[in-house]
Amino acid sequence: MSRKAAPARLAELDLGRKLGKKAYDKRIAALQQQLRVIQLAYWSQGRSGVVVFEGWDAAGKGGTIRRLTELLDPRGFEVWPIGAPSRKELRQHYLQRFWMRMPENCEIAVFDRSWYGRVLVERVEKLTPKADWRRAYEEINAFEKLLTNDGIRVVKLFLHVSLEEQKRRLRERVAEPLKQWKLGREDFRNIELREAYSEAIEDMLAHTSSEHAPWHLIASEDKQFGRVAALEAVVEALSRDVDLSPPPLDPVIEALARELL
Repeated sequence: MSRKAAPARLAELDLGRKLGKKAYDKRIAALQQQLRVIQLAYWSQGRSGVVVFEGWDAAGKGGTIRRLTELLDPRGFEVWPIGAPSRKELRQHYLQRFWMRMPENCEIAVFDRSWYGRVLVERVEKLTPKADWRRAYEEINAFEKLLTNDGIRVVKLFLHVSLEEQKRRLRERVAEPLKQWKLGREDFRNIELREAYSEAIEDMLAHTSSEHAPWHLIASEDKQFGRVAALEAVVEALSRDVDLSPPPLDPVIEALARELL
Protein backbone atom coordinates (compact mmCIF):
# COMPACT_ATOMS: atom_id res chain seq x y z
CA MET A 1 0.00 0.00 0.00
CA SER A 2 1.37 3.43 -0.93
CA ARG A 3 2.03 5.91 1.85
CA LYS A 4 -0.96 8.21 2.21
CA ALA A 5 -0.54 11.91 1.45
CA ALA A 6 -2.03 14.12 4.15
CA PRO A 7 -5.26 15.59 2.70
CA ALA A 8 -6.82 18.79 3.95
CA ARG A 9 -10.24 18.50 5.52
CA LEU A 10 -13.19 20.39 4.08
CA ALA A 11 -13.41 22.57 7.17
CA GLU A 12 -9.79 23.67 6.69
CA LEU A 13 -10.49 25.31 3.33
CA ASP A 14 -10.77 29.10 3.29
CA LEU A 15 -13.98 29.62 1.35
CA GLY A 16 -13.70 33.39 1.65
CA ARG A 17 -10.93 33.74 -0.94
CA LYS A 18 -11.90 35.74 -4.03
CA LEU A 19 -10.33 36.79 -7.29
CA GLY A 20 -11.22 39.95 -9.19
CA LYS A 21 -12.20 39.82 -12.85
CA LYS A 22 -9.03 41.47 -14.18
CA ALA A 23 -6.73 39.15 -12.25
CA TYR A 24 -8.94 36.18 -13.16
CA ASP A 25 -8.92 36.92 -16.90
CA LYS A 26 -5.13 37.28 -16.92
CA ARG A 27 -4.48 34.17 -14.88
CA ILE A 28 -6.99 31.91 -16.64
CA ALA A 29 -5.58 32.89 -20.05
CA ALA A 30 -2.04 32.04 -18.92
CA LEU A 31 -3.15 28.68 -17.51
CA GLN A 32 -5.00 27.79 -20.70
CA GLN A 33 -1.84 28.49 -22.70
CA GLN A 34 0.12 26.27 -20.34
CA LEU A 35 -2.41 23.52 -20.88
CA ARG A 36 -1.88 23.77 -24.63
CA VAL A 37 1.85 23.29 -24.07
CA ILE A 38 1.18 20.31 -21.82
CA GLN A 39 -1.16 18.73 -24.37
CA LEU A 40 1.51 19.06 -27.07
CA ALA A 41 4.10 17.47 -24.78
CA TYR A 42 1.77 14.58 -23.96
CA TRP A 43 1.04 14.07 -27.65
CA SER A 44 4.68 14.18 -28.77
CA GLN A 45 5.95 12.00 -25.91
CA GLY A 46 3.14 9.43 -25.91
CA ARG A 47 1.97 10.36 -22.41
CA SER A 48 -1.55 10.18 -21.05
CA GLY A 49 -3.42 11.69 -18.13
CA VAL A 50 -6.64 11.37 -16.18
CA VAL A 51 -8.29 14.36 -14.50
CA VAL A 52 -11.08 13.55 -12.04
CA PHE A 53 -13.62 16.16 -10.93
CA GLU A 54 -15.74 15.49 -7.86
CA GLY A 55 -17.60 18.01 -5.74
CA TRP A 56 -20.93 19.19 -4.44
CA ASP A 57 -23.76 19.63 -6.91
CA ALA A 58 -23.58 23.19 -8.31
CA ALA A 59 -19.97 23.56 -7.12
CA GLY A 60 -18.82 24.50 -10.63
CA LYS A 61 -17.43 21.28 -12.10
CA GLY A 62 -18.92 21.85 -15.56
CA GLY A 63 -17.77 25.46 -15.81
CA THR A 64 -14.27 24.55 -14.66
CA ILE A 65 -14.03 21.70 -17.16
CA ARG A 66 -15.05 24.11 -19.94
CA ARG A 67 -12.19 26.45 -19.01
CA LEU A 68 -9.82 23.51 -18.74
CA THR A 69 -10.54 22.24 -22.25
CA GLU A 70 -11.46 25.47 -24.04
CA LEU A 71 -8.20 25.85 -25.99
CA LEU A 72 -7.21 22.19 -26.21
CA ASP A 73 -7.23 20.25 -29.48
CA PRO A 74 -10.34 18.03 -29.27
CA ARG A 75 -8.43 15.18 -30.91
CA GLY A 76 -6.29 14.88 -27.79
CA PHE A 77 -8.82 14.79 -24.96
CA GLU A 78 -12.16 13.31 -23.99
CA VAL A 79 -14.65 14.52 -21.39
CA TRP A 80 -16.69 11.78 -19.72
CA PRO A 81 -19.81 12.96 -17.84
CA ILE A 82 -20.63 10.12 -15.47
CA GLY A 83 -24.16 9.35 -14.38
CA ALA A 84 -25.88 6.33 -12.92
CA PRO A 85 -24.70 3.02 -14.42
CA SER A 86 -26.81 1.43 -17.13
CA ARG A 87 -28.64 -1.86 -16.60
CA LYS A 88 -25.78 -3.67 -18.36
CA GLU A 89 -23.13 -1.87 -16.31
CA LEU A 90 -24.89 -2.85 -13.10
CA ARG A 91 -24.19 -6.48 -14.00
CA GLN A 92 -20.46 -5.73 -14.31
CA HIS A 93 -17.80 -4.83 -11.76
CA TYR A 94 -18.34 -1.15 -10.95
CA LEU A 95 -14.85 -0.20 -12.20
CA GLN A 96 -15.30 -1.83 -15.60
CA ARG A 97 -17.09 1.10 -17.21
CA PHE A 98 -14.19 3.34 -16.20
CA TRP A 99 -11.56 0.96 -17.55
CA MET A 100 -13.32 1.32 -20.90
CA ARG A 101 -12.88 5.10 -20.75
CA MET A 102 -9.19 5.24 -19.90
CA PRO A 103 -7.13 7.40 -22.30
CA GLU A 104 -4.97 6.02 -25.05
CA ASN A 105 -1.36 7.15 -25.35
CA CYS A 106 -1.16 10.87 -26.21
CA GLU A 107 -4.61 11.57 -24.69
CA ILE A 108 -6.05 13.20 -21.58
CA ALA A 109 -9.35 11.95 -20.16
CA VAL A 110 -11.46 14.27 -18.01
CA PHE A 111 -14.11 12.76 -15.74
CA ASP A 112 -17.07 14.82 -14.57
CA ARG A 113 -17.72 12.54 -11.59
CA SER A 114 -16.09 9.16 -11.46
CA TRP A 115 -15.57 5.80 -9.73
CA TYR A 116 -15.84 7.68 -6.42
CA GLY A 117 -19.59 7.40 -6.71
CA ARG A 118 -19.10 3.98 -5.11
CA VAL A 119 -18.06 5.57 -1.80
CA LEU A 120 -20.22 8.70 -2.09
CA VAL A 121 -23.73 8.45 -3.59
CA GLU A 122 -23.88 4.65 -3.40
CA ARG A 123 -22.89 4.78 0.26
CA VAL A 124 -25.14 7.68 1.25
CA GLU A 125 -28.18 6.42 -0.65
CA LYS A 126 -27.56 2.85 0.58
CA LEU A 127 -27.33 1.54 -2.98
CA THR A 128 -24.36 -0.63 -2.04
CA PRO A 129 -23.88 -2.79 1.07
CA LYS A 130 -21.56 -1.33 3.69
CA ALA A 131 -19.03 -4.14 3.29
CA ASP A 132 -18.81 -3.41 -0.45
CA TRP A 133 -18.27 0.34 -0.25
CA ARG A 134 -15.77 -0.08 2.57
CA ARG A 135 -13.82 -2.57 0.42
CA ALA A 136 -13.97 -0.10 -2.47
CA TYR A 137 -11.34 2.17 -0.87
CA GLU A 138 -8.75 -0.55 -1.30
CA GLU A 139 -10.01 -1.41 -4.80
CA ILE A 140 -9.87 2.22 -5.92
CA ASN A 141 -6.36 2.70 -4.54
CA ALA A 142 -5.24 -0.41 -6.41
CA PHE A 143 -6.98 0.77 -9.59
CA GLU A 144 -5.27 4.16 -9.48
CA LYS A 145 -1.92 2.54 -8.69
CA LEU A 146 -2.28 0.37 -11.79
CA LEU A 147 -2.88 3.51 -13.85
CA THR A 148 0.12 5.40 -12.48
CA ASN A 149 2.35 2.32 -12.74
CA ASP A 150 1.43 2.29 -16.43
CA GLY A 151 2.56 5.90 -16.76
CA ILE A 152 -0.86 7.58 -16.63
CA ARG A 153 -0.82 10.77 -14.59
CA VAL A 154 -3.86 10.91 -12.26
CA VAL A 155 -5.14 14.27 -10.96
CA LYS A 156 -8.11 14.35 -8.57
CA LEU A 157 -9.99 17.48 -7.56
CA PHE A 158 -12.85 18.01 -5.14
CA LEU A 159 -14.72 21.32 -5.50
CA HIS A 160 -16.09 22.55 -2.18
CA VAL A 161 -18.76 25.19 -1.52
CA SER A 162 -20.78 26.03 1.57
CA LEU A 163 -24.36 24.87 1.97
CA GLU A 164 -25.55 28.48 1.69
CA GLU A 165 -23.73 29.01 -1.62
CA GLN A 166 -24.94 25.69 -2.97
CA LYS A 167 -28.55 26.68 -2.23
CA ARG A 168 -28.05 30.11 -3.81
CA ARG A 169 -26.76 28.57 -7.04
CA LEU A 170 -29.61 26.09 -7.18
CA ARG A 171 -32.15 28.88 -6.65
CA GLU A 172 -30.50 30.70 -9.55
CA ARG A 173 -30.92 27.63 -11.74
CA VAL A 174 -34.57 27.27 -10.79
CA ALA A 175 -35.20 30.90 -11.76
CA GLU A 176 -33.24 30.83 -15.04
CA PRO A 177 -34.92 28.85 -17.88
CA LEU A 178 -31.61 28.33 -19.70
CA LYS A 179 -30.10 26.72 -16.61
CA GLN A 180 -33.03 24.56 -15.56
CA TRP A 181 -31.77 21.62 -17.62
CA LYS A 182 -28.96 21.24 -15.09
CA LEU A 183 -31.39 20.47 -12.28
CA GLY A 184 -32.25 16.97 -11.12
CA ARG A 185 -33.76 15.36 -8.07
CA GLU A 186 -30.26 14.39 -6.95
CA ASP A 187 -29.39 18.08 -6.49
CA PHE A 188 -31.98 18.37 -3.75
CA ARG A 189 -31.02 15.03 -2.21
CA ASN A 190 -27.49 16.41 -2.07
CA ILE A 191 -28.78 19.19 0.17
CA GLU A 192 -31.15 17.02 2.18
CA LEU A 193 -28.36 14.55 2.97
CA ARG A 194 -25.55 17.11 3.27
CA GLU A 195 -24.36 15.83 6.65
CA ALA A 196 -24.15 12.23 5.44
CA TYR A 197 -22.35 13.32 2.27
CA SER A 198 -19.88 15.39 4.31
CA GLU A 199 -18.99 12.31 6.36
CA ALA A 200 -18.61 10.21 3.22
CA ILE A 201 -16.39 12.84 1.59
CA GLU A 202 -14.12 13.10 4.62
CA ASP A 203 -13.75 9.30 4.68
CA MET A 204 -13.01 9.29 0.95
CA LEU A 205 -10.27 11.88 1.36
CA ALA A 206 -8.75 10.01 4.30
CA HIS A 207 -8.74 6.61 2.59
CA THR A 208 -7.91 7.44 -1.05
CA SER A 209 -5.46 10.36 -1.05
CA SER A 210 -2.22 8.62 -1.95
CA GLU A 211 1.27 9.72 -2.86
CA HIS A 212 0.71 8.69 -6.47
CA ALA A 213 -2.84 10.14 -6.71
CA PRO A 214 -3.47 12.80 -4.04
CA TRP A 215 -6.65 14.78 -3.69
CA HIS A 216 -6.65 18.51 -4.40
CA LEU A 217 -9.35 20.34 -2.45
CA ILE A 218 -10.55 23.43 -4.31
CA ALA A 219 -12.30 26.32 -2.53
CA SER A 220 -15.01 27.15 -5.08
CA GLU A 221 -17.25 29.55 -3.14
CA ASP A 222 -16.01 32.24 -5.53
CA LYS A 223 -16.28 30.74 -9.02
CA GLN A 224 -13.37 32.72 -10.43
CA PHE A 225 -11.02 31.79 -7.60
CA GLY A 226 -12.11 28.15 -7.80
CA ARG A 227 -11.56 27.86 -11.55
CA VAL A 228 -8.07 29.30 -11.30
CA ALA A 229 -7.17 27.11 -8.32
CA ALA A 230 -8.41 24.01 -10.14
CA LEU A 231 -6.50 24.76 -13.34
CA GLU A 232 -3.37 25.56 -11.32
CA ALA A 233 -3.61 22.16 -9.65
CA VAL A 234 -4.07 20.39 -13.00
CA VAL A 235 -1.21 22.28 -14.67
CA GLU A 236 1.17 21.58 -11.78
CA ALA A 237 0.30 17.88 -11.61
CA LEU A 238 0.32 17.17 -15.36
CA SER A 239 3.55 19.08 -15.99
CA ARG A 240 5.63 17.74 -13.08
CA ASP A 241 8.81 16.11 -14.42
CA VAL A 242 7.62 16.48 -18.01
CA ASP A 243 9.78 18.06 -20.70
CA LEU A 244 7.58 20.88 -22.02
CA SER A 245 9.92 22.07 -24.76
CA PRO A 246 8.31 21.88 -28.23
CA PRO A 247 9.20 18.76 -30.25
CA PRO A 248 11.49 19.23 -33.26
CA LEU A 249 9.89 19.48 -36.67
CA ASP A 250 9.64 16.19 -38.51
CA PRO A 251 12.58 16.12 -40.99
CA VAL A 252 10.27 14.92 -43.78
CA ILE A 253 7.93 17.86 -43.18
CA GLU A 254 10.90 20.20 -43.02
CA ALA A 255 12.20 18.93 -46.36
CA LEU A 256 8.77 19.22 -47.98
CA ALA A 257 8.43 22.78 -46.68
CA ARG A 258 11.79 23.75 -48.15
CA GLU A 259 10.85 22.21 -51.48
CA LEU A 260 7.29 23.42 -51.87
CA LEU A 261 6.83 26.56 -49.78
